[in-house]
Amino acid sequence: MGKYEQLAKNIVREVGGKENVNSLTNCITRLRFKLKDESKANTEVLKNMDGVVTVMQSGGQYQVVIGNHVPDVRKDVDAVLGVLEPETNTGPKGNLFDQFVDIISSIFQPILAPLSAAGMLKGVAAILSFALGAEFAATSTYAVLNAMGDGLFLFLPVFIGYTAMTKFGGSPFVGMMIASSLVYTGFIDGSITGQFAEAGGLNFFGIPFSIPAAGYGSTVMPIIAATAFAAFLEKQLRKIIPDVVKLFLVPFFTALITIPLTFMVIGPVMNIASDALGNALIAVQTFNPIIYGAILGFSWQILVMFGMHWALIPFAIIALSQGQPTALLTPSGSVSFAQTGAVLAVMLKTKNLKLKELSIPAFISGIFGVTEPAIYGITLPKKKPFWASCVVGGFTGAAAMALGVQAYQLGGLGIFRYTGSISPDGDIKLAIYSMILDAIALVAGFAVAWLIGFKDDEPTIAMSKEEAKSSFNTPKKKLAKEDIFAPIEGTVLPLNEAKDAAFAEGIMGKGVVIEPTVGEVVAPFDGTVMTLFPTNHAIGLISDAGMELLIHIGIDTVQLEGKYFTAFVKQGDTVKKGDKLVSFDIPEIEKAGYSTQVPIIVTNTPDYADIIETDETKVKQGDLLTTAILAN
Repeated sequence: MGKYEQLAKNIVREVGGKENVNSLTNCITRLRFKLKDESKANTEVLKNMDGVVTVMQSGGQYQVVIGNHVPDVRKDVDAVLGVLEPETNTGPKGNLFDQFVDIISSIFQPILAPLSAAGMLKGVAAILSFALGAEFAATSTYAVLNAMGDGLFLFLPVFIGYTAMTKFGGSPFVGMMIASSLVYTGFIDGSITGQFAEAGGLNFFGIPFSIPAAGYGSTVMPIIAATAFAAFLEKQLRKIIPDVVKLFLVPFFTALITIPLTFMVIGPVMNIASDALGNALIAVQTFNPIIYGAILGFSWQILVMFGMHWALIPFAIIALSQGQPTALLTPSGSVSFAQTGAVLAVMLKTKNLKLKELSIPAFISGIFGVTEPAIYGITLPKKKPFWASCVVGGFTGAAAMALGVQAYQLGGLGIFRYTGSISPDGDIKLAIYSMILDAIALVAGFAVAWLIGFKDDEPTIAMSKEEAKSSFNTPKKKLAKEDIFAPIEGTVLPLNEAKDAAFAEGIMGKGVVIEPTVGEVVAPFDGTVMTLFPTNHAIGLISDAGMELLIHIGIDTVQLEGKYFTAFVKQGDTVKKGDKLVSFDIPEIEKAGYSTQVPIIVTNTPDYADIIETDETKVKQGDLLTTAILAN
């Protein structure tokens, strides 16, 4: 728990307690609860609570307005709430492929870290087997290490039963119950199948069914499909079973119906589908593995940025969990080192001291396979270094496929992935190939990025290191006044005409509202992106002179979950007046039933003696919008 622990406890108590909370999200200034019964919340108590600005009830949400530090409060509220029962309306949105990626990422992301850890443990066992010989492989120590790695894969359906049931809006422990029946010992070792072989095989009340030779241990698709059905069934049962017996009869009937259906229909069908998809992917790489490697290596970082890499990961996990080596992800292995080499080029070549400082931790994390700081903070904003890393990734991806590099376990990232390429008999040849390719990717990424260069910002060229250090540690001097220029073209309204009381009452600070005629937001001054909400509907800026400005696109548009919004900057970016920040689709947002009003708020209003709004009723981007007079 953090410094807002007591505030969090008070908020949860006054919204009716944990049992009254269906879900919780937050936007840039407020906690957005979905309550089972809003009448149980003590609204007046919350409004007068220290740390709470006000309470809003809108769009089916109970909104507790906190202010700019809402993310910190959210963390403590989450700790108080613990694990919530999932909402019933948790279906993915978007086209079919978007839905597929959303489902797969939601299911596998929570368990990817332990999956990687298990793969690394198997790699440790392989290394020791190689180093100490066959005698070590016959020891109980090896058996324990092997169990540490294999155990998770064997019972993988149980883990997926929890995460998949959560994603589909059902009770996660019921999902685990269903999965546990699939990995029941007698079905995995074949003893039950063998017991009834002479009697005509397995059946359930006379309906025959079969079990795969290796059982359902280590499988993926059957439990995903089973939990999708179970979550749907559970929701229907909750509607018809009386509350007094709902607690135990809902899981009873869910399991009673789902588990036999999984053995008889869902499991066999999904195994066939899974095998077909896996074979199709393998066929593509078999057709021309080098071309496959070049395409995937070049595009891997782009796929990661859009979350589309999740379309491949499950099939690699399926192959590995069944004891089969796979090259599906091989082309992506050295890409992080190409990215890291490009970061090194930027770090050594730039004359911007701030960019140099940011490059150091990005370089270090890249060595360990974590490239988000490098991509979003360094190379993508500079463009050319990012594309340089993609090109190098394409070449190393093709080379890795040509050399036959494959994974025997799901290892870690970066330098920790080498153990995954060590064969069960201890052969380290493929791991060495990976190391060589990584070194080549690092050097090539550096060289290409250095040679093609990039547009460098030079705000600190004339500074000595001592002067630069002093400038970072000395607060910026505020001007006597500061102008804010219109970030959006449209009609200017006084703030009290905002269609949200928290803005209209000036609770968040002074400002204006713009009814936009063009769906584009540009920087109203030179400054830094302090906050960019994940759904891109709200952006917080701080000017070089210290003004904090909130641009909130639309009213309650956080509920669109980013649909119709596109960001062109990220948190931490420096921007110049007129730089494009966000675009949004006015007709589609209005068609979805939301107001497109854009409140523009000076959130540190108390720092100023006055905020003077323009007299103009129409503004274009770049027109003077407001002037802030510095308080003495």
